[in-house]
Amino acid sequence: MIELVKAKLDDIPAMQALVADKVKDGTILERSEDEVATNIRSYVLAKEGEKLVGYTALHIHSVRLAEIRSLIVDEAYRGQHIGKRMVEFTLEEARSLGVKEDVLVLTYLPEFFRKLGFKEIDKEVIPEHKIWADCIKCIHFPVCNEVALVYKV
Repeated sequence: MIELVKAKLDDIPAMQALVADKVKDGTILERSEDEVATNIRSYVLAKEGEKLVGYTALHIHSVRLAEIRSLIVDEAYRGQHIGKRMVEFTLEEARSLGVKEDVLVLTYLPEFFRKLGFKEIDKEVIPEHKIWADCIKCIHFPVCNEVALVYKV
């Protein structure tokens, strides 16, 4: 049975290992061990017993904007709605924290998020601090094929 649990510092090595291939190909933005540790309370993990099979993070940008980041599910576990469950978990967390307007996602899999109620937006309307804080670190910057979508909370 897959459980969703909040991440702990001891989970970081397994988290880094799970995304290593996706970081290499530029699908997921690289985050250092220290950056993950600093933001550990943002992460929700999908675990089967002690085995990490997926995770994502909810990053708060402001009282009006949060972002779902680094969503990944182990290839062997895809098709079991684990990603959907993690996104729903983060949306509920955004509501409970009092995010006033939108939850943003930048993705190469827009159809997955559309099925969950996200609507596509132009990347030009994403707050500048988001672009300069994260996107500039990406291997694809400034030519990015990710699609921006938001969910109204």
